[in-house]
Amino acid sequence: MSKPLTIPEMDPFHCGEAASSGLGVLVAEDDPMYRKILKNWLESWGYRVTLAEDGEKAWQVLQHEAQPELLILDWVMPGADGLQLCHRIRERQRTPYQYILLVTAKDDSGDVVAGLEAGADDYLTKPFARDELRARLTVGRRILALQDGLIRAREELRFQATHDVLTGIWNRRAILDLLQREIERASRTQGLTGILMLDLDHFKQVNDTYGHVAGDAVLREVAVRITQVIRSYDFVGRHGGEEFLVVLPECDRTRALQSAERIRQAIAANPVRTDNMEIPVTASIGVTAADCRQSEKEILAISDAALYQAKAAGRNRTSVCDFWTATGEHDLSR
Repeated sequence: MSKPLTIPEMDPFHCGEAASSGLGVLVAEDDPMYRKILKNWLESWGYRVTLAEDGEKAWQVLQHEAQPELLILDWVMPGADGLQLCHRIRERQRTPYQYILLVTAKDDSGDVVAGLEAGADDYLTKPFARDELRARLTVGRRILALQDGLIRAREELRFQATHDVLTGIWNRRAILDLLQREIERASRTQGLTGILMLDLDHFKQVNDTYGHVAGDAVLREVAVRITQVIRSYDFVGRHGGEEFLVVLPECDRTRALQSAERIRQAIAANPVRTDNMEIPVTASIGVTAADCRQSEKEILAISDAALYQAKAAGRNRTSVCDFWTATGEHDLSR
């Protein structure tokens, strides 16, 4: 289910020492003495440390799925130097962002500019004090915390833009987009796409009898029951009100009917329990299977016609229409 948009609780401008706990740091340094010193300092501050004695080994570490968030790179190293590593890291435009601290004995202003232009976020000149390194890493943590918050906010916004707020399944726009995508895919594969149009029976009576809060609980539970009995690669969305649309990729008429009947039985099997009430719920389902010859509008029209047949025949049943056979009801509920 969709959640309200939230920003991470951690204040990125006041990262306490606990913030470093478990944070990964890659130290790429060819001088064994500096490697040992940096390892001791970093571990005492709570960081997880990975060491590399040259640029190529550091690059190998950065190919792994789990990568350090903070990178301390020596400028002068055998293999690939720190400047080359900066270029490689920024060229791949990885998300989430990795904070780079470039370390070197070079202190000319031109070198500083070259390092920053290569993609380094900060610059530290050897020899450096313990507290200075600690402070610069704190700045890096702030930047990473801000970035993490922005990524999570962006993903939350993306979810809210494509999912129904009440039920957490695809919203109308998204499920229709997915239907169009499957139609286009079917035109390439010459396959069939199953479409189920589902409507809850007498839902207005549910709201009138039990209240709209209970009605919302019914919609949420129905969405859960549908999701539990369809395939992992099928799509279910709220088409509007108490109406749901299910898209079944690579599914012919027979299998679409079977899927519809599983859904119908799952919904009707048990009443929805909410606030010490038991609310009986049933659904009528219109079924069709389409190929590349049908447009989205035609597919929705024929599945809607099948749904109307199911309702006209007494509800709590499935009915099928397609473009190849005469329209007829298939009552699988008896």
